[in-house]
Amino acid sequence: MPNILVNGVDLYYEIHGEGAPLVLIAGLASDSQSWQPILNDLSRSYCVIVFDNRGSGRTKPQSIDTSIRQIADDCIALVKYLGLSSVTLLGHSMGGFVALDCAIRYPEYVSSLILAGTSAYNSERNNALFLDWVSYLESGMELEYWFRNIFYWLFSERFFKDQKALNEAVRLAIEYPYPQSIKAFEKQVAAIKECNFLERLPDIKSKTLIICGKEDLLFAPEESIKLLGAISGSMFSVIENAAHALFMENPKAVTYCILNFLDTRRS
Repeated sequence: MPNILVNGVDLYYEIHGEGAPLVLIAGLASDSQSWQPILNDLSRSYCVIVFDNRGSGRTKPQSIDTSIRQIADDCIALVKYLGLSSVTLLGHSMGGFVALDCAIRYPEYVSSLILAGTSAYNSERNNALFLDWVSYLESGMELEYWFRNIFYWLFSERFFKDQKALNEAVRLAIEYPYPQSIKAFEKQVAAIKECNFLERLPDIKSKTLIICGKEDLLFAPEESIKLLGAISGSMFSVIENAAHALFMENPKAVTYCILNFLDTRRS
C-alpha cells in the first residue's frame, strides 16, 4: 500500500473500491485498520480512502508533533494529492474533531460530513481520563490490563457477556503489528484537549450526519446531539446495541445509516 510525504510525515494510506470518494478518519490510538468491520460494505459502493493519522500505525515518524489542525492538514493534503475536488469525510471520536476542522478550514473540499461517536469538544472528565490512560502506560501497566481498562469505556455492557470475544479483542490489541508509542499516544491526548469547535459549528455548510452509539460513555448521545445540532440542517442517528466502538459492536446498523445518508445525497 502507498505512502506520501506531506507536512513532514510519511503518510500511509489505502484505497478500496470505486465511486464517489469517502475518506475515513480514525480516532485516538486508532489507525486505518480500525475501519475493517465496515470497510468492505462501504467500498462496494464508494471509493473508500483510509489513512494512518500522524503518530499512529504505519505513518512515520511517530515522534512528530501532533495537533488536530495538523492531522486535518495531512488529510486535505492527501485529498489534493489524489486529485479529488471534494469528498465526504467520516470521522470517529478524535477523527470527528479532525473532520470538523477540515469542514471549517477547507469547506471547498468537504461536500458532506459524517461525525460518529464524537462532539464539539472533549469534556474535562474525558481529558482527565485520557491523561490517566497515559499515566498507566508510563507506569508500566501490563498491556492486557491497560486494554481491558479502556474497553470498559469503549464497549456496551452487552459486549462483556461474551468472554471469548472480549479475550480475543484484548489479544488482537496486544499483538497488533503496528503499535502506537506511548509518546505518540500522549501527543494525541494533548491534541484532543486543546480543541474546541463550539463557536465555529454554525460556519459549517456541509450536509452533516451525526451518528451516536446509544450506550456511549465518552460522548453521550444526548450531549453530542445537543452540541453538534448547531450545524445547520444536521441529521442524527442513534445506533442501538452499541457504545463508543459502534463500528465493532453493530457494523451492519452503522453501515446502513452511512449508506442511506450518502445514497440520499447522491440521488
